[in-house]
Amino acid sequence: MTQDIELVLDAHAEIGESPTWSVAERALYWIDVKAPALYRYNPAGGATRTWPLPSEVGCFALYDNAPAALLALRTGLYRLDLHTDALVRLTEPPYDPALHRFNEGACDGKGRFWLGTMFAPQGEEAEPEPGPLFCYTPQQGLMPQPDASLTPNGMAWSPDGRFFYFAHSKQHRIYRFDFDLEAGRIGSGGVFAEIPEKLGVPDGSAVDAEGCYWAAIHGGSCLLRFTPDGRLDREVKLPVSQPTMCAFAGPELDVMYVTSAASGLGMLHKVTEPHAGGLFRLRPGVRGLPRHGFAG
Repeated sequence: MTQDIELVLDAHAEIGESPTWSVAERALYWIDVKAPALYRYNPAGGATRTWPLPSEVGCFALYDNAPAALLALRTGLYRLDLHTDALVRLTEPPYDPALHRFNEGACDGKGRFWLGTMFAPQGEEAEPEPGPLFCYTPQQGLMPQPDASLTPNGMAWSPDGRFFYFAHSKQHRIYRFDFDLEAGRIGSGGVFAEIPEKLGVPDGSAVDAEGCYWAAIHGGSCLLRFTPDGRLDREVKLPVSQPTMCAFAGPELDVMYVTSAASGLGMLHKVTEPHAGGLFRLRPGVRGLPRHGFAG
């Protein structure tokens, strides 16, 4: 599929991630994992605000009931007050931060924050070890879930909340699980889609109003759209090789933003894709669903 792709911010992010549209503010939030910061982009005027962070940030969620963000840093979960910039730690990390960090996260329809942990050692060699999936609420804290992954990604829910999608990037697979929204519980599941190794790995995702699953293919220069039965029905080519996540945005949720990464690219790639790490925008031809906020 041919699309007009607009470069919105030539951010040169190390690992741009987690684009999240704020319906109330009509603004887009996103993060840079490796040069850790939270950003807010205002499409109306183009202004950007930045909140530098003290350690790598894997994912975040906006609070439903306060001007705040829930941040998953390597050193634990934190609450950032977006007005005062106050940063308060809520939990210790449930892993050895020298070996693991949080990576992907999203809120379900009840405002629980689901987040995965990835193997990402800091300067020391170790045998790769999958990190567990967690669900966080203020009442129960971090609760381990029945799944683990070396590199968790692609979290999303079907429009009715009956299915949970979760990508294991290292395995090149996207899984779909039955999901009990009221109880916040994962049920049985299986492989929803497999990405050929030569194409790239499934990274972040979004679900549209028709229930189709959009996956950013890191290393594959594209977005792939899968129907609810797992059939590939659309490919959108991108001008960067490492897209990381897509998100529906705009007053009608008919615009899509895509974050990307510059980290890991060699000199040749930096010449052929000078806007790697940029924030891009397109019109996908379908409306999306708003990302749920954190109910904390």
